[in-house]
Amino acid sequence: MATAEKVPMLAEGHRRLSDQSRHLKSVERIANVEAIEVARAHGDLSENAEYHAAKERQGQIEAMIADLDDQLARAMVIDPTTLSGDKILFGSTVTLIDEHDKKVKYQLVGQSEADAKDGKISYNSPLGRALIGREVKEEVEFSTPSGDRYYKIAKIEFI
Repeated sequence: MATAEKVPMLAEGHRRLSDQSRHLKSVERIANVEAIEVARAHGDLSENAEYHAAKERQGQIEAMIADLDDQLARAMVIDPTTLSGDKILFGSTVTLIDEHDKKVKYQLVGQSEADAKDGKISYNSPLGRALIGREVKEEVEFSTPSGDRYYKIAKIEFI
């Protein structure tokens, strides 16, 4: 029997997914059931666009709930403050210097937590994959749609 692959995430990401799942179950699902009942009251279901839209939305809500619950069931919550070492790991916060001597700071997080504008990149992103296992002063090169990028690792933190 195959085992389900664990999904690494930070506690903040786990909490956000839990909140989303709870909201879908307690608010969206109930509102949609009410919408189905209202549409059903309009009569002939075969030509009732409101009913069909509400039933389609019900399927979408159930699929989102199933996806979130699957991620939560496979979650491996990692607290970066308990980590240490010289190498970049999941949860590490890394300060990088680009080819123009500009500093950028990223934390390696799970796919559902990634938000580059907030300084959080997925460990599975091209940059995330290039950084994992690297040390301070190493240079990393990776490809993006806009071309190859280069960074030098200036600092690794576990915060």
